[in-house]
Amino acid sequence: MKILTANRLTDGEVVWLAKDGSWAESIEPSEIVADKEGEARLEAIGKSAVEQREVVDINLIDIDLVDGKIVPLRLRERIRAAGPTNRTDLGKQASRQGAN
Repeated sequence: MKILTANRLTDGEVVWLAKDGSWAESIEPSEIVADKEGEARLEAIGKSAVEQREVVDINLIDIDLVDGKIVPLRLRERIRAAGPTNRTDLGKQASRQGAN
């Protein structure tokens, strides 16, 4: 299974292509594909977004579903989804703490 990630061009924020076609700031609403046709479709959407100067550095990443939650297989992508490892008061994990 794979999802599409990128960085938003305006501010560098890590984003994921959501099921509704928007670029989400959290990994949870990501559109998940499980076949080559789905991968090609996501890549085409990503390339179009790069051409429109919405995002840069698009990448299909491997994921697994654990208890219904998206978990990237590579450590790099887990860190991108969670935020910096050295400062929990910054990044995505800080905004989640504020929501609790």
